[in-house]
Amino acid sequence: MLVLGAYREPEQRWDQDYDHFLLPLLDRQEPCYVLYRLDSHNALGFEWLFLSWSPDQSSVKDKMLYAATRAMIKKEFGGGHVKYEIFGTLEEDVCLSGYQRHVSSCCGPAPLTLAEQELQRIKLTEGRVKQVTAENSVDSNAQTLQGLAFPLQETARRALQQLAQKQINYIQLKLDVERETIELVHSHQTETRDLPCRVPKDTPRYHFFLYKHSHEGDYLETIVFIYSMPGYNCNIKERMLYSSCKSRLLEDVERDYRLQVAKKLEIDSGDELTEGFLYEEVHPKQHAFKQAFAKPRGPAGKRGLKRLIKGPGEVMQDG
Repeated sequence: MLVLGAYREPEQRWDQDYDHFLLPLLDRQEPCYVLYRLDSHNALGFEWLFLSWSPDQSSVKDKMLYAATRAMIKKEFGGGHVKYEIFGTLEEDVCLSGYQRHVSSCCGPAPLTLAEQELQRIKLTEGRVKQVTAENSVDSNAQTLQGLAFPLQETARRALQQLAQKQINYIQLKLDVERETIELVHSHQTETRDLPCRVPKDTPRYHFFLYKHSHEGDYLETIVFIYSMPGYNCNIKERMLYSSCKSRLLEDVERDYRLQVAKKLEIDSGDELTEGFLYEEVHPKQHAFKQAFAKPRGPAGKRGLKRLIKGPGEVMQDG
């Protein structure tokens, strides 16, 4: 049952009241929903911010319950009133500056035409190569990869540290193309059967998963890296950047966080991530080498081996 936890009457402009009103309501152990009224209007009246708060310290049961009811709550309130929707696990995700970052990402530039995308891709590639040529003086192929090293944001670094300590078992990361950073999408508790629904169908993502399983009688916990790229549903720039940043990200993660990635996978769709597929990728079947059958030499005839003898002016014949 949904109950009212608290409410506040407006005192100043919405942005002046925001942190003062909203942040004290957030419990670090318990999820909640927050509906915050903005000062802007649409045809239905005031516009609202719908915030889903799900802290990392809350129980898995609570997280799942709130995730399952979020769409229903928004529908009951009236989706037409909601201007922005934010999901947050940390205070910095939902504070006023976090809200402003979210709005900026939603109000990005208009999509480019195919010709504009191709031109932008060429310019970006050329710029990266020139930049790294000056810094490293290595061959151009290595330069392009080394130049695309986007820094990890603080929330992403913290999540990787928690994964290394096995406090969490799943991380999903994305590239902020405009800011050229790698950011945490979420780090929800995830079972192997949940992996397919974690993979977006329209945008690339990086995933780190602590795969817990048994193999030949031994219990194992293996780090698996999954790079999901949903074909051509995303633009050229995204495909290029995600592909180019992948190697450097893995190098940094394995070096800085001592995460031993046992398997690196690249998939088009989350439907591929079945239990059987993951197990076979981590523990591929060993095919025994079979030596080709050597046919034994047949016995020599009584006359011994045949040989060809040709004397001057003679016809070639058996010896």
